[in-house]
Amino acid sequence: MQTGMHTDTERCVRAVQSKDARFDGWFFTAVLTTRIYCRPSCPVVPPKPENMTFHPSAAACQQAGFRACKRCRPDTSPGSPEWNRRADLTARAMRLIADGVVDREGVPGLAARLGYSTRQIERQLLAELGAGPLALARAQRAQTARLLIETTPLPMADVAFAAGFSSIRTFNDTVREVFALSPSELRARTPKGRVTGTTPGTLSLRLPFRAPLNPDNLFGHLAATAVPGVEEWRDGAYRRTLRLPYGHGIVALTPTPDHIACRLTLSDLRDLTVAISRCRRLLDLDADPTAIDDQLRADPLLAPLVDKAPGRRVPRTVDEAEFAVRAVLGQQVSTAAARTHAARLVTAHGDAVDDPEGGLTHLFPAATALAAVDPETLAMPRTRRTTLTTLVSHLADGSLTLGVECDWSETRARLLALPGFGPWTADVIAMRALGDPDAFLPTDLGIRRAAGELGLPSTPAALTARAAAWRPWRAYAVQYLWATDSHPINFLPV
Repeated sequence: MQTGMHTDTERCVRAVQSKDARFDGWFFTAVLTTRIYCRPSCPVVPPKPENMTFHPSAAACQQAGFRACKRCRPDTSPGSPEWNRRADLTARAMRLIADGVVDREGVPGLAARLGYSTRQIERQLLAELGAGPLALARAQRAQTARLLIETTPLPMADVAFAAGFSSIRTFNDTVREVFALSPSELRARTPKGRVTGTTPGTLSLRLPFRAPLNPDNLFGHLAATAVPGVEEWRDGAYRRTLRLPYGHGIVALTPTPDHIACRLTLSDLRDLTVAISRCRRLLDLDADPTAIDDQLRADPLLAPLVDKAPGRRVPRTVDEAEFAVRAVLGQQVSTAAARTHAARLVTAHGDAVDDPEGGLTHLFPAATALAAVDPETLAMPRTRRTTLTTLVSHLADGSLTLGVECDWSETRARLLALPGFGPWTADVIAMRALGDPDAFLPTDLGIRRAAGELGLPSTPAALTARAAAWRPWRAYAVQYLWATDSHPINFLPV
């Protein structure tokens, strides 16, 4: 079992006294005298150290009887970086809870996806996070409810339903308990002009992150590889369609200096929590750039790249199966050719959607739809056609699972066992779809070229040996090495 930062009292006290925003989401401060919990960067005068206790999650604070601070809004902190850099049971469970699995399938569904008993899941989460899966999901529902109350004119009954509550009474009781205000009082406190949502199903919100964040390679990569009909870059925003549990959505994500502006249009508001979670994963917003960059900067040949543009993130995905298909389509072809192949599949087999702003036309085809395609209709070399059809058939019948619950090493091994899957394809899926922060691409031509220019070893074996010092952040080293090229993936579109 991992020991969280909240157990290091002296370090937590120093972070609170310095109001260090880098630790927001790592732990929460509960004040014994006021019975309020805060994020480390709370702007109020810090309490005396003897009046502070520290918890690993907002849910643990709520379980212990503390209410959320009305000034620093600790429930809106960036997520803990722990869940993105680890592949153990707790981290995989937290990624699933963020994806709404407990709300949709209950604790038994969570346990089934992870391959453990409900008792084991409960015990592990309680030991490390101070709260079980139901309490963690409840805290997430409360956060979603607050977001809807403060940013939309939705009736409270609709807010309760969309946030995942089973009844109006439970919704009212939870909001009062967590925020010490009724839902109507929360809305009354909202500054005028903040409530939006004139278009049914459309929400505007801010996605927080830990600074620094360099948007160039993050949005540049997404825009340069965008599949027509599914993705586009428009008016400074990356837009794409989303396949969600209850329906579909369209999101527009715009980088700003201190947050990501997110505009969501959903066919079913129950998908809000899942959509937010997937957008955060897409943009790697829960990363800890200070820890990552400090380690990479220790290599004197990487240090100039980090110092030039710190805070690079790994561009990920909102749909792991979609990315795996696109990785196969991109084998040994240019970015433009990969987009063309994907666009053909989208037009022929994707589900059509209506985009009020125009430009987006389809959801990316589901694995089940692609598995039913006649292979002879696929305009690609026979070997790659076999690779693609084998992949989608395994995804469709469930013999291969790609999702936030996956064990990274085990899934990589399963991919390598498929025909046509070499290390590059398996590792790029591990890096961008599964979210492995240590995935590395020593055979990638761009990486080898950058390594040679910097004076790093350029053969895969020697580069892998040198990169051992970059662990567990080799996927971020890839971003810095790629950034030495003039490829459009490294630049925000003009």
